[in-house]
Amino acid sequence: MNSSVADMTKKERRAIPRQDMNERDAKERAKCFDEVTLGYSLQEAQFEAARCIQCKDPACIKGCPVGIDIPGFLDCIVQGDLHGSINKLWERTALPAVCGRVCPQEMQCEAECVVGLKEGREPVAIGNLEMFIADWARENGVKNEVVIPPATGKKVAVVGSGPAGITVAGDLALKGHDVTVFEAFHRAGGVLLYGIPEFRLAKDIVDYEIEGLKELGVKIEYDSVVGRTVDVDELLEEMGYDAVFIGVGAGLPNFLGIPGEELNGVFSANEYLTRSNLMKAFDFPKFDTPIIPGTNVAILGAGNVAMDAARTALRLGAKSVKIVYRRTKEESPSRQIELHHAGEEGVEFEFLTSPLEFVGTDGKLSGIRCERMELGEPDESGRRRPIPVKDSSFVLDCDLAIIAIGTQANPLLTNVTKGLELNQWGNIKADEKSGKTTKEKVWAGGDITLGQATVILAMGTGRDAANSIDAYLNGESW
Repeated sequence: MNSSVADMTKKERRAIPRQDMNERDAKERAKCFDEVTLGYSLQEAQFEAARCIQCKDPACIKGCPVGIDIPGFLDCIVQGDLHGSINKLWERTALPAVCGRVCPQEMQCEAECVVGLKEGREPVAIGNLEMFIADWARENGVKNEVVIPPATGKKVAVVGSGPAGITVAGDLALKGHDVTVFEAFHRAGGVLLYGIPEFRLAKDIVDYEIEGLKELGVKIEYDSVVGRTVDVDELLEEMGYDAVFIGVGAGLPNFLGIPGEELNGVFSANEYLTRSNLMKAFDFPKFDTPIIPGTNVAILGAGNVAMDAARTALRLGAKSVKIVYRRTKEESPSRQIELHHAGEEGVEFEFLTSPLEFVGTDGKLSGIRCERMELGEPDESGRRRPIPVKDSSFVLDCDLAIIAIGTQANPLLTNVTKGLELNQWGNIKADEKSGKTTKEKVWAGGDITLGQATVILAMGTGRDAANSIDAYLNGESW
């Protein structure tokens, strides 16, 4: 234990500046898929955790969708009790190493941190510390030593192994239920695996978390497309499952609907990132998945997925990568850290720019005709509406364009499942508190109910659904 940190007075703790996490050099990391962040040393973690003032009514917990005891796990780090710290996390989350890396803490727990809100200092780096302690546990072989109660004899099917499905499966296994996850791909992890690049979330971390799930007794059926190979009614009526949770995400890409989208060289971010992340196209020739690296690449959109696609294109050898977005940098929906990292690595930004048409020759993309925009009055989202600037069109040269403007619900499962009510966007209607759908014995959560959301919000819906399913399996009426 670093007693000099644990023994600090409150005044001394308040004088500690926020500890920045070490990162790879931008020029170095833009050429490889190794993880950007290098983590904290134990001393750095203890100093950062010591910045927490241990509020009597910690608002940070309320800002966490799964209710982690944040002051508790931070104090354990300060005291040098790393086993106690990871156990605090495991009480509420099955994916601490994942959440520490990809959750928008600045909009959730850190946004509620009293150190940042009332003391005029930067909030405690809760996400970095969650990543630190989870990595320590993995690197030292520390396992979640939970005691699983006797088997209840109840069977639950979980459709999808993304953040919501993983949470449901883990929670219900810990309650003694027999859980099987049905995964459409050949590996588990959902969007964590196919959507988020290696440099932001190493896939061995996802695999490690999945192995932890299996150690709880959860079974995973791969290459099982519920809605094709089997349907929900068969799971309930023929295969003997007492409850079904649907967590299939929202993996159907949105397109722009402008001329030229059929040209070779125009991709959805879903396909581009899945080829690179899940199918390992970046590791050629070890893996022979085809992908167009592109020389001049344009990314349409400015969310986290757009940043992932842009930074992937750089690493695949593009000479120029531009983000094309019709609003300003300040209105970008991506996390600020992702914008920052992209800019550091050499991604360029064409803000206040809107695509009009993909252009090309002989069926191959050669550019995008765009127009400049200016901001007018606020629209229904509260952001100022982009308005075209007269006579401002121009052609942006590119041989690869990646459309990253969000996703929607894939109707493959819902089209063949009777009794499931959907909203206007095709998402499954589910009770906000329980995850119950309009079909008896069926719950849903994650992006298929929320639309495109964060990992931790999806996990929150999974936690709520697991509690509701457990209550139902223990005799509570539907």
